[in-house]
Amino acid sequence: MKHQRKGGYLISKIHQLSNRIFTKLLADHEIDINSAQGRILFPLWRKDGISIAELSQKTALGKSTLTSMLDRLDESGHIKRVHSEDDRRKILIFLTEKSKDLSNKYLTVSQDMTKLFYQDFSSEEIDQFEGYLERLLNNLQKEK
Repeated sequence: MKHQRKGGYLISKIHQLSNRIFTKLLADHEIDINSAQGRILFPLWRKDGISIAELSQKTALGKSTLTSMLDRLDESGHIKRVHSEDDRRKILIFLTEKSKDLSNKYLTVSQDMTKLFYQDFSSEEIDQFEGYLERLLNNLQKEK
């Protein structure tokens, strides 16, 4: 039997473990969202009041998945939906004060995770590693 490559397996295990650690760090910092919700809020912290289509593109989430996640964020008071003044069919997503206040704490947790990921890596190794990850991502995006 040929030697089986394990890159996909390792990426999956890293994803599972990092999500667990990230969730714990969020709780430790008293942030009441999970990592998936942070994935939605993060682009809104950079630019508030964007359409669901634009948010879908920025998060790489399908509109149906995104809509159900937005429902939960809306119910928990983190976002609000507002009809566009230019096009009533278009819904814009805005942060509430509750979510705006989480931005700095979330950034701290993200920075802590980055330090954990790259401890004992040189800058050159990080650049090389991220280059490989981008190539993997590009390979997968060609197939979707």
